Amino acid sequence: MSTVSRRPALTPRQLTRTGERLSFVYLERCTVHRDANAITAQDAEGTTHIPSATIGTLLLGPGTRVTHQAMSVLGETGAAVCWVGEHGVRYYASGRALSRSSALMEAQARQWANPRSRLAVARAMYRLRFPDEDPAGLTRHELLGREGKRVKDCYRVQAARTGVPWRGRRYTPGDFPSGDAINQAITAAAQCMYGIAHAVVTSLGCSPALGFIHSGHELSFVLDIADLYKTEIGIPLAFDVAAQDEEDIGPRTRRALRDRINEISLLNRCVDDIKHLLLPETTGSSAPDDDRDVVTLQSDHGYQVASGINYDGPEDYGDKLW
Repeated sequence: MSTVSRRPALTPRQLTRTGERLSFVYLERCTVHRDANAITAQDAEGTTHIPSATIGTLLLGPGTRVTHQAMSVLGETGAAVCWVGEHGVRYYASGRALSRSSALMEAQARQWANPRSRLAVARAMYRLRFPDEDPAGLTRHELLGREGKRVKDCYRVQAARTGVPWRGRRYTPGDFPSGDAINQAITAAAQCMYGIAHAVVTSLGCSPALGFIHSGHELSFVLDIADLYKTEIGIPLAFDVAAQDEEDIGPRTRRALRDRINEISLLNRCVDDIKHLLLPETTGSSAPDDDRDVVTLQSDHGYQVASGINYDGPEDYGDKLW
């Protein structure tokens, strides 16, 4: 039997794609090890085997210990790894992206660097959230004003639908219990959506910091993506949970959101939305291949040439580049 170090690296096409994986697996107070191509989570109750190729992001909570071989198989199968606080609320560090292609990252940087295209992406995000409105020609200030009004309307509609009393959005950072039941549910849903959006953004190789609506924070783009589903998924689900019972509102909201995300295949949709926003001109067969494992060199006039070649003279480039 070959050792881990002698096994050939898996190619991108052998890996499970982002949209087909579990959004995340959260572990705490256990030892994470490896058994063949699975990781194992061992605690006082026994050992659980988890196929590593089915994991989008592994969240390591308090009390976890992870072995070198466990990290090796997670790297081989393209799973991202995050070290988080209790219940995944705090984010401390993470590992590699699932994608080996830089196409989306480069497209994101191009769209972000140009003020006109940055505003165009912001308008496209607004259009995804509120398809019955046309944001063409709206300034950023006007976009923010309309977004604020639509969110307030959403709160009022959901309160009327569920019968949950609504006295406005109240949240004090670092003091989750100070809010009433519905505000706690909305906060819990938002935190979950941020984590899920972060997992997808990083797995696609995009920059979490280069936002088109949010700005100035290391998670600006994550906040942009999570907000796409706020009024459609997060807020209505929070009111549903609060209407059932006020006890254990945080854990119940997280579990309900997990079930809803699996039911509607939100990961697939999130991946498609990011690609559409960053590369609107490429769809279907013309979309970039996430499985590319190709390194090129940049030349003049937007041309790219193969790497691994010493370009010492003009004859090495060919007539096309000159």
